[in-house]
Amino acid sequence: MAKDIYHNAVRTALEKDGWLITNDPLTLKIGRRKALVDLGAEKLLAAEREGQKIAVEIKSFLNPSPLHDLEQAVGQFVLYSKVLAQQEPDRILYLAITRLVFSEIFSEEIGQLMLSETDLRLIIFDPNKEEIVQWKL
Repeated sequence: MAKDIYHNAVRTALEKDGWLITNDPLTLKIGRRKALVDLGAEKLLAAEREGQKIAVEIKSFLNPSPLHDLEQAVGQFVLYSKVLAQQEPDRILYLAITRLVFSEIFSEEIGQLMLSETDLRLIIFDPNKEEIVQWKL
């Protein structure tokens, strides 16, 4: 499986934010099928997120159609969320996207609809600085 072009930037951004990467990738199995979420991470020591476990799916949105990328990202998010709820209910799934993607597709009406009508949780990162800009719940 090819890693997203921003895989290492997100991994570094999470580590800078105090997360311990525990799975790269995080493998989920349901029946005969296997799905690979890009990263699994835990934050053990920070007071505000003590004991928190996350899974992170990274999406670059590089296709000519941002709507197609949004469809794929939301579809994967829903699928992985449901499998995680059964297998690791203490792990929270996030979709990692760049600041540019957030300011473009998620500022449009379709992106706002996805944020308001789904459980989509975002990690918005700066790929150049390899830092997390915002957590959007």
